[in-house]
Amino acid sequence: MRGGRAEWAKPSRGQWSVCGDREMGSKEPQSNELMLKYVGGGGCCPDKPGVPSFGWRICLAHEFTERRKPFEATDVSLSHMISHLGLGIRYLKWWYRKTRIEKKAPFIDTFNSIPLRQIYGAPLGGFGGGTITRGWRGEFCRWQLNPGMYTYDTVIENQFTVCLRKNGTTVYQQVLSVERPHKLQSWNWGYCGEYAFYHALYPRAWTIYNLPGQNVTLTCRQISPIIPHNYMDTSLPVGVFVWEIENQNEHDLEVSLMFTLRNGTGTKDDQRGGHWNEPFHLDKEESISGVLLHHCTPVNGYTMAISAKHTQSATISHQTDFNPNDLGQDIWTDLLQDGKLDSPPGKSKPTEKGQITAAAVAATCSVPAKSQGVVEFCLAWDMPKIYFGSGEKEHARWYTRFFGTHGEAAPALSHYSLANYKQWEQKIDDWQRPILENHQLPDWYKSALFNELYFLSDGGTIWIQVPDDLNITNDFSNQTAGLPPLPKVLKEYGRFAYLEGQEYRMYNTYDVHFYASFALIMLWPKLEISLQYDIAAVVMKEDCTQRIHLMTGRLAKVNTLNVVPHDIGDPDDEPWERVNAYLIHDTADWKDLNLKFVLQVYRDYYLTDDGTYLEDMWPVCQAVMESELKFDTDGDGLIENSGYADQTYDGWAVTGPSAYCGGLWLASVCAMCKMAEILKKDDEYKKYQDILKRGKEAFERLLWNGKYYNYDSSKKCYSNSVMSDQCAGQWFVRACGLGDGEYEVFPKSHIQCALKTIFELNVMSFANGLMGAVNGMRPDGTIDTSSVQSDEVWTGVVYGLAATMIQEGLVNEGFKTAEGAYRTVWERLGMAFQTPEAYCKKNVYRSLAYMRPLSIWSMQLALNKIHN
Repeated sequence: MRGGRAEWAKPSRGQWSVCGDREMGSKEPQSNELMLKYVGGGGCCPDKPGVPSFGWRICLAHEFTERRKPFEATDVSLSHMISHLGLGIRYLKWWYRKTRIEKKAPFIDTFNSIPLRQIYGAPLGGFGGGTITRGWRGEFCRWQLNPGMYTYDTVIENQFTVCLRKNGTTVYQQVLSVERPHKLQSWNWGYCGEYAFYHALYPRAWTIYNLPGQNVTLTCRQISPIIPHNYMDTSLPVGVFVWEIENQNEHDLEVSLMFTLRNGTGTKDDQRGGHWNEPFHLDKEESISGVLLHHCTPVNGYTMAISAKHTQSATISHQTDFNPNDLGQDIWTDLLQDGKLDSPPGKSKPTEKGQITAAAVAATCSVPAKSQGVVEFCLAWDMPKIYFGSGEKEHARWYTRFFGTHGEAAPALSHYSLANYKQWEQKIDDWQRPILENHQLPDWYKSALFNELYFLSDGGTIWIQVPDDLNITNDFSNQTAGLPPLPKVLKEYGRFAYLEGQEYRMYNTYDVHFYASFALIMLWPKLEISLQYDIAAVVMKEDCTQRIHLMTGRLAKVNTLNVVPHDIGDPDDEPWERVNAYLIHDTADWKDLNLKFVLQVYRDYYLTDDGTYLEDMWPVCQAVMESELKFDTDGDGLIENSGYADQTYDGWAVTGPSAYCGGLWLASVCAMCKMAEILKKDDEYKKYQDILKRGKEAFERLLWNGKYYNYDSSKKCYSNSVMSDQCAGQWFVRACGLGDGEYEVFPKSHIQCALKTIFELNVMSFANGLMGAVNGMRPDGTIDTSSVQSDEVWTGVVYGLAATMIQEGLVNEGFKTAEGAYRTVWERLGMAFQTPEAYCKKNVYRSLAYMRPLSIWSMQLALNKIHN
């Protein structure tokens, strides 16, 4: 024995020496014996152990062969570097002041990009209460408890350990981790990953462990309460782990699973002192026991809880605290001796400065020969009231509406979760089943559609209650033209925000939300409507504070009246109070933001039939369209871009009438016509019909070249590039149920021809058609390198383009286009649950864990329309 550890059967490497040929939702035949046995159970087949047939699947021994690096200044060409020299100097000065003087994190930190760690699995937790991400090998490795602020520490003591006992003697005890850390060395680390695989179909994930030499298989099912149209359970900061134990032996076994957790998230804050743990027991209809880990900090303190459910076959024991920095012999031996922990009563002492603490809960059950057993754990965390980085205002998270704001909810959250997770799973199955059982849909798509939803919870998401005296208009009643001071949807469903990306720390970045919003409006429409009211309120406000914008070095207002904001703020400041954290460009001059608001207003109305919402938003739409009209400098009914990157492609300059912004403009004018018709605004209907007629003629005359719409009309050498996103206006027109008869905006033959050209050049002529659609392609089939973004693939744009193809009947082309992006990100580059904004053909990516790929739900909307 070493450190109190018994000697037991070691795994034989012969049968599973290679795990590289794994399936990740593809149609390839399974090469792994365990996968073959267990795929097709679980999920929609609850009576069969295992995992669903569809999802992202990987062997725990897998190693990705391709390693990419984040985009850095050294990746910029000399010509681009010279043209952006002023921006670079100004950014450097601003970055120095922010980080060294103000001691704050920049909203975009180009000097400290997140390195690619090919480890992430499905996150735990609902919307807005914080998230904890587990890696696909089981590690707890990404943390967002403080709203919008991430840490990326793998906390090695957070583990599940299995103990098998036969005839009163422990025969096997193993940490279910492939790691071999330098701490807790009395523990039996180094589980052979070749004997296990991970499967994710968000909001659930499964890990199947075969215990070598023991004839025992464990299935860990991880569940988060993400349920469409459910605005209570979906907000809960919890995760449930259901362990199914299969004893394939001819003899009975006693099986224990131990869940260990550190008090903290792996940061230096864990050692500040004053943290303490205590056991708890809650006995209602269901009985649970566990340990509370109180993390006592001056701001945003919280309590975590680990617990397990008592059943006729399962008994629960605990260890209130142990030192995770020593060898770990005491707790290891405690479990080894009898498969149970000592369960001491009373609280632990508060930690001293420099000291850390952890706790453990064990669930033990008897599993007869050739039979199965189940034990159920919950991880909950309760940070009920939060301050953003400014520390100015206290906010109550949305889940506290149901569980209180006193910081004592962790036991109740745990109990509720363990009592109700089966109902959650039934609702998840009911939601996912029609898509998963649709044999016309590709397997990879079923994985992509659900797994990309991770960002709605793990996008730095915050969901808060609003006070009864909130006035979103700030009494600007003469300008808000009927926008209610406290819209009913905000009062009943709260305020919702999510980041542009985990590296681009701005809430509700609106030019990107335009793409991502399909997931919200289709699945949690009240949150989309709430978000829209907040944007509308900002439109009607003005912040005349002058600041320097980094691209030009010029002073401009923070927020301009009657213009849609870029974002509603930085979580390290005070969101909703101070908007437009983005200060690279003055976005009051951007051409797409106002248009994207109008299009989303009508799309949301079309999908919800919320007449009050439409009436409230109509005056705001009028105001932003009047602001936009000034960009039609020649009065031909078509707006012009201003010669710089004045839209969501903020590194790709555009001059004069353009396919992207011009198309969005015409689509918005069309939506204004439809809204005016519905609201019986005859004069406005005539006004916008006239603009639409003139604008359509100008758009076709200036941009159509017989095969596609030119990037812009500047006559510069790259103005005739093929932009993959040139049909964005048509995408939304169709999503709004428009595009025919008097509401036809673009000739159908032109849209078909343009999409086929994009498919031929941007998709099939790029990386052999295997990486999605590159943003810009030259007519001769070479990549457009005129900007730092034209040679990128934007994952969310690819999904939107695929939806547009499906809308226009090019279904196979749409799936082929999207498949390339999904397989590149999830299977080749190891970017599961961190889908980036962009990647290039080789070497680099940009902005991990990004909002825009949620646009994949526009593909489902298009497919729904075909089905209907």
